[in-house]
Amino acid sequence: MSRCERRRPDLDREYSPSTLVPSLRACLREYAALSAAARAEHRTLVDLRYGTSPAARLDLFPVAGRGSAVEVFVHGGYWQELTKEDSAFAAPDFLTAGTAFAALDYGLAPAHRLDEIVTMVCQAIAWLHRNAAAFGIDPRRIHLSGSSAGAHLVATALTRDTARLIASAALLSGVYDLEPLRHTYVNDALGLDADAALRNSPVHHLPERLPPVVIARGGGETGEFIRQHDTMTALLRQRTTVTEIVSPARHHFDLPYDLGNPRTALGRAVLAHTQAAATRAAVSGDE
Repeated sequence: MSRCERRRPDLDREYSPSTLVPSLRACLREYAALSAAARAEHRTLVDLRYGTSPAARLDLFPVAGRGSAVEVFVHGGYWQELTKEDSAFAAPDFLTAGTAFAALDYGLAPAHRLDEIVTMVCQAIAWLHRNAAAFGIDPRRIHLSGSSAGAHLVATALTRDTARLIASAALLSGVYDLEPLRHTYVNDALGLDADAALRNSPVHHLPERLPPVVIARGGGETGEFIRQHDTMTALLRQRTTVTEIVSPARHHFDLPYDLGNPRTALGRAVLAHTQAAATRAAVSGDE
């Protein structure tokens, strides 16, 4: 029996990472509280519009001077929950390291189809690249990271023209093949058919050349999330420099706290990319 022919309750369980954590709601409340504290304690440019949709907004935490890197974080929530307001908790670590930080909003399902959501993330990358200098950012030093559904969106951006604008990527606890997900409760909101699942599954569309990637997962992940991680890691190793991180003490929802923390293996790996010299990672030549 293939994975996609398994009973729906089994797949629903495998794609419900919250079943392995004591309290999902406590994690989400902490995201919001830490993000609010970051905005209160650091200069923040709020609700910068990168597209025409009301949801096409980002919050930017700039640093002093010019030519800094920027870490752009794409939140999870299975493409249907959370916002940029919940997604700035890692900003202080990056600011301490001299790297700007951006928390990205995008349209949520079911009001937005997944194709639209992917397009919005790519629009945000292009907007940041065009406007980087106005915020003291080097356009060659745009780094992307995402958790869960956000990791999927970052990985999918690597399969589009925007890959040439990305200096590095960090993928945390992602879903990279959407076909199994199409047979779970998650698809009730997404409404993916087989073509849409294939079109938006980055495992099937990775280009031959990619910027450096950090790919990470917690120790407390379901079997399907571990399988998705392992499959993507193997494919990436054929195309670029990969740093794989498995954090035994972390689970699906607290792993993002390590994103810019220099006391963790994940934080050190991501910060090493943001602090590297500016390069055109995916293709040579300037705009």
